[in-house]
Amino acid sequence: MATSCLAMVLACASSESQAGDVHWNQFRGPNGSGVVNVFNPPIKFDPEKPAWNTPIPPAHSSPVVWADRVFLTGVDEGRLATLSLDARTGKILWKRLAPKVELARTHRASSNAASTPCADAERVWVYFGSYGLICYDHDGEEQWTKSIPTPQSMYGMSTSPILHEGKLILLLDNDRNLKGSRLSQSKLIALNSKTGERVWETARPYSRSSWSTPVIWKHDKGIEIAVLGNGRAYGYDASSGEERWYVNGFSRETIAVPVIGNGRLHLSASRQGGWGDSEVDPLPFWNAVLPFDTNKDGRIGRDEMSKDFTVPFRPELPIGHPGFGMPLPADPKRRKQRQHALFNWRDTNRDGFWTKEEFMTDMKVGRGQPNLAAINSGGRGNITESHGAWNLRRGIPEVPSPIFHENRVYLIRAGGILTCVKAEDGEIVYRERMGAPGQYSASPVIARDHLYLVSDRGTLTVIKAGDAFEVVHQTKLGIPVSGTPALDGVTIYIRTREGLLAFR
Repeated sequence: MATSCLAMVLACASSESQAGDVHWNQFRGPNGSGVVNVFNPPIKFDPEKPAWNTPIPPAHSSPVVWADRVFLTGVDEGRLATLSLDARTGKILWKRLAPKVELARTHRASSNAASTPCADAERVWVYFGSYGLICYDHDGEEQWTKSIPTPQSMYGMSTSPILHEGKLILLLDNDRNLKGSRLSQSKLIALNSKTGERVWETARPYSRSSWSTPVIWKHDKGIEIAVLGNGRAYGYDASSGEERWYVNGFSRETIAVPVIGNGRLHLSASRQGGWGDSEVDPLPFWNAVLPFDTNKDGRIGRDEMSKDFTVPFRPELPIGHPGFGMPLPADPKRRKQRQHALFNWRDTNRDGFWTKEEFMTDMKVGRGQPNLAAINSGGRGNITESHGAWNLRRGIPEVPSPIFHENRVYLIRAGGILTCVKAEDGEIVYRERMGAPGQYSASPVIARDHLYLVSDRGTLTVIKAGDAFEVVHQTKLGIPVSGTPALDGVTIYIRTREGLLAFR
């Protein structure tokens, strides 16, 4: 018995030691993977009994953790802010305001603090699209700042900085053209993480706004920075920034972080508008616009366009929600002009009405294909065909990144639909509804061989990893969630609309 108890103590000590060597130091943890199996957070939760719940300024960035510190950003009464919390108690240790600037315009469903910090044992780096980069030490003392012109973006900036071998890597994709050119100002930059001085800068002239974050891809042919951009993914030499390869086949709007598994790179993007399947059922979209049919004649007339009239992208959301459909200008005159243009787009016979037939026929005209692509390493130039292992075009998420775990890739998309895919060949193992509908913006994370998935509404679902679909636990937090969870040795941190929750 004594020998058995001693073995258990030693095993626990070993587990804690392993967890202490791993830190959730950037968006989605180590290299953006979302997976740390040596961590031991709870798998069942009482939403009324968190370890702590600290009110913080609102934002859509996610927390990061280094040792006993949690770092995150927010917008505090119109000012861009960085905060540090005690991971044990939730106490705010310090808050620092960025230089006062005019905040850039963002989509109503996003935030001016949507980019997640990154950290190491001494420093934390934050990026704000409206300002640029700031480096602090763990006590909140400013180390350096670098003002960066705000890239032009359809929805606002959300890319996050990452670290690699003393360099801070940041993707700055941009819809604005170079002066006197039709090429864009997009670029990938590497700075000295200690000083902020430029190490290299690589132009991305054919790339427009995107919302992904790069990852470091180490393989037997070298170390590369993998970047998913609009329409195309690229690989760059991690030391010099030199472009090595690209892969075509993605939509205009790319958000997910690339993930690595079994030596392959997995890249995911839905169709523009968030559609996850190559074949779209147009009926839910038609049903979503029928509330505009005020006279109930089965058609949508031009005179029935109300303030919230738009083309639906996500029919599961209510009319008026910022993610329901095509974004509209706030200015009433420009808003009305945009609505008339959208109406004309589908009024094909120009009779002043949308019929069901017109609408559903137009819905079948896609904007790119949804795509989960598995890419083999070692290529140069256009490797779309030569190094593509497989593609999947069903169940592709709009915002959440895929996650790789033990030869499987998991995808969570709107409606609470979870897809498990064999990493060897892209075959679907299962596609199931979790019983937690609504939108999903948070990416899944994995610890203890369990997936943790949180809906925008605040429903937390725990799924056992493996070939069999098994819901282990599900609970409602009672408040909307805005950010991907972070993990440490025994805790899961979840950012809500009002604060940061810790469960352990």
